[in-house]
Amino acid sequence: MVLRALAAAGVVTSLFGSSAFGADAAPPPPTDRIVIDSVAANGTGCPPGTAAVAVSPDNTAFTVTYSNYLAKVGPGSAPTDFRKNCQLDLRVHVPGGLTYAIASADYRGFASLAQGASGTQRAGYHFQGNATTTKTHRFKGEFTNNWQTTDTVPVAALVFAPCGEERDLDINTELQVDPGTSSPSATSFMGMDSTDGTIKTMYHVALKRCQ
Repeated sequence: MVLRALAAAGVVTSLFGSSAFGADAAPPPPTDRIVIDSVAANGTGCPPGTAAVAVSPDNTAFTVTYSNYLAKVGPGSAPTDFRKNCQLDLRVHVPGGLTYAIASADYRGFASLAQGASGTQRAGYHFQGNATTTKTHRFKGEFTNNWQTTDTVPVAALVFAPCGEERDLDINTELQVDPGTSSPSATSFMGMDSTDGTIKTMYHVALKRCQ
């Protein structure tokens, strides 16, 4: 599935504030925006037609919205439902003379975990040809509430896209639910969505000038 995401004003609402930038860089002007040229979304957590990407009006972040990202265990669940993932392959256009890195990522969803069960949210980030950075967050039952996690990369550890090269950015997210010691009759689930079927995962972008 290939989705086109254009950075048009008003496309994204309820965004976080601007992200961290290098000392010698600033958001590009509206006439030369950061644009997600194309996105391939593949995985059990993002079947065709259930994931969309948009860029914030100030060019400092982009969102991924899911509508069918749910891991669950318990009665009525298929054996493979305990784990869901989504591999995003993004081709990002950055104005000439700049490069970018993912500075932080915010994830939101809803979970209902029975006593003794647990849930895991995990994300890995890398540019094609580079090593993967992985962040993991765990939740223990009994838990029934909205959840939110944030992955933050220290400034000194930011990995920027190579200047003058086009490298796709791969983001692999995962939700997993473990029944643990919970009752066999209990249902536990963890979703990257909300009651209206959508949730926005926010990625903040750091820019710097190429040398």
